[in-house]
Amino acid sequence: MKIAILDRDGTLNAIGDEYITTPDEWMPIPGALEAVARLSRAGWHVVVATNQPGLGRGVIDVHALNAIHARMLKMLAALGGRIDAVFFCPHADSEHCGCRKPAPGLMEQIRDRYGVEHGEMVAVGNCPSHLQAAAALGIQQLHLVCSGMSGHLDASREPTAPWPEGTRAHADLNAFVDFIATVQTAKAASLH
Repeated sequence: MKIAILDRDGTLNAIGDEYITTPDEWMPIPGALEAVARLSRAGWHVVVATNQPGLGRGVIDVHALNAIHARMLKMLAALGGRIDAVFFCPHADSEHCGCRKPAPGLMEQIRDRYGVEHGEMVAVGNCPSHLQAAAALGIQQLHLVCSGMSGHLDASREPTAPWPEGTRAHADLNAFVDFIATVQTAKAASLH
């Protein structure tokens, strides 16, 4: 089983000035949902791991969060893609929980839910905490997309600290999917 663990804000959707609190505020980054649909069609299980401290701070409730994710899933389904599950940390940063990235708790939940080893998981995100959480679990396929908070980064340069060692950079989510497709094609060719 191949699992791609995506960050949400800045990877799939544009980041607002504050928290996204209603479905109408959730706007996909151009091309991001198409990229997820391509992953789905290529046989990947796509899951989202996201910190949602607005829940812990009382800025948003779980019903609103579910409505936001329902919009995301509906828009994705219209393109022929799917996200298998959304894992979220509901805690404010002051709560010091084990699931708020960069802690590996959400990644552990994904591993346990799907019964996979870290070698079968790929982490993709635009913020250091997402990839740090994956690296803490032992996931070695770490991919930075230069969107959201990392939109200013140059994808042609190797990321350095605070990015975990071995992180690969891509211009956006579609560039990441292009890379994965190239790797899969090369692996298939080497088997023949």
